[in-house]
Amino acid sequence: MANNNKTKKVVSPPRPDNRKQLIIYCVIFVIGFLAGVAFTVFKSSSITPASVTAPDGQQSPPHNEETHQAMLNLEAEVTANPGNFQAWANLGNLYYDTDQATKAIAAYNKSLSLHKGDANLLTDLGVMYRKNKQADKALEAFNLAIQENPTHLPSRYNKGIVMLYDLNDKQGALTSWEEMLRIDPQAKSNSGMTIRELIDKVKADQAISK
Repeated sequence: MANNNKTKKVVSPPRPDNRKQLIIYCVIFVIGFLAGVAFTVFKSSSITPASVTAPDGQQSPPHNEETHQAMLNLEAEVTANPGNFQAWANLGNLYYDTDQATKAIAAYNKSLSLHKGDANLLTDLGVMYRKNKQADKALEAFNLAIQENPTHLPSRYNKGIVMLYDLNDKQGALTSWEEMLRIDPQAKSNSGMTIRELIDKVKADQAISK
């Protein structure tokens, strides 16, 4: 959801053989910042930035017939071949793209139990944990992704989002984003805002609230 220094918000579901070649700066949607509008996480494994998970209160992506059939095919595949880690990952991606967080979490965890070490998959798992209101588990998944790939930008970006908006840890969020800049000084969110601008806004907001 890997080339670690490109720009995801998602969203064509990644294909089996392409996952490790997919982009890196993948934020999935922006909810806002400062005036109550917060940023949301980036999916880490898509080719072009696009929104996958709908913000609260908005309509989830439609389950069209093609997507539905693809899910049925993958569900049949993992039932017949439960050791197929790539099929589990692809099924997780479809659940992710259709806003089915609980199912995506189960599928991603199954894939990771069979094939560890995928920072993109761990990041997408973290996004789904956050969607499922499990901020601590989301943070754990992002930290694991960073351990697997210290230059992985989406995991650091999303870690900052969770720390700021879910765990109320502004300094932790700033630290995570400042680490992004050490890896890529030109890093941006998919909204076009640079990470430097994001950091400056959080600091300004912090100063005002004191």
